[in-house]
Amino acid sequence: MSKGLLHHIEIYVSDIKRTVDFWGWFLEELGYTSFQAWESGQSWKIDDTYIVFVQVEDRYLDIPYHRCRVGLNHLAFHASSRQHVDKMTDELIEKGINILYPKMHPYAGGDNHYAVYFEDPDRIKVELVAPE
Repeated sequence: MSKGLLHHIEIYVSDIKRTVDFWGWFLEELGYTSFQAWESGQSWKIDDTYIVFVQVEDRYLDIPYHRCRVGLNHLAFHASSRQHVDKMTDELIEKGINILYPKMHPYAGGDNHYAVYFEDPDRIKVELVAPE
């Protein structure tokens, strides 16, 4: 283990089933494996880092998530290549997942930033970026 690397990220979600359906294929395409699953949550792991999604309690559902408020803005993942970004973009479109900034895709992050941007079921922005 390297000092300073993330141990895990835990995100509360509004609908765990939709979240698991959405994130499962994506994370597994990136090399994550299912790590833990229970009635109100699911996690995936890669090396020593894992991502956990947990069903939020009903009493906290009154204020929906918005990435422009204080808190998490987006999660960015490394792709293996530009071709990997293109393949995943095609899969996202096939699944009916909205690609953000379509007029600027795949350079929405700038001229040397080849990536696809999209949203999960709770509208958390996700980025898959190719190496430069």
